[in-house]
Amino acid sequence: MSTAINSVVDQALKLTASERSDVIERLLASLDVPDASIDAIWGKEADARIEAYEKGEIEVVPVHEVFKKYQKS
Repeated sequence: MSTAINSVVDQALKLTASERSDVIERLLASLDVPDASIDAIWGKEADARIEAYEKGEIEVVPVHEVFKKYQKS
């Protein structure tokens, strides 16, 4: 780790748990920057899936069956 990172971490560790939680939330929020090109791709994919469903081209599986498939035995 760089000196700057170590300094920030050392300072953060002196904060209260609540303050550290606030710092973490702000840092994580700073990473969640929308990307219009990715949003457009997902929009097209969603539209294509809806269209395929409406045409009967894809099988629909109830959510409880999907969850059951991935539950630990």
